[in-house]
Amino acid sequence: MTKSAVSTTGAPAPAHTFHQGVRKGPFVQVSGQGPQDPDTGEYLHAGDVAAQTTRTLENVRAVVEAAGASFDDVVMLRVYLTKREDFAAMNEAYGAFVQRHCPSGVLPGRTTVFVGLPREEMLVEIDALAITA
Repeated sequence: MTKSAVSTTGAPAPAHTFHQGVRKGPFVQVSGQGPQDPDTGEYLHAGDVAAQTTRTLENVRAVVEAAGASFDDVVMLRVYLTKREDFAAMNEAYGAFVQRHCPSGVLPGRTTVFVGLPREEMLVEIDALAITA
């Protein structure tokens, strides 16, 4: 099995030395995405973790789809939050998104951790693992 880079204009270009995603066989690993506009790279929705969560998941979905998978193929999401008090708002936006984009009804596993993120305006970062047939 060969390993290949995944890239798309539907998600922000990475700012560092990594790809938006990597595919090897049926496995697709999406690098951590944030609440950036894919066209401008601008960080969006300052102070609004729910809106940032939705934008971030849209970026994750774009990378998954660029790899030839669907969001319903995602088996694991890792959510990184900067503030514990943002959990409820993130969780509500997250739940609405995954239910809308997982028509199988089988939602991905998830881990949520509280961390410092590389940009002050980022309240959330999310990465993903998808497995295709």
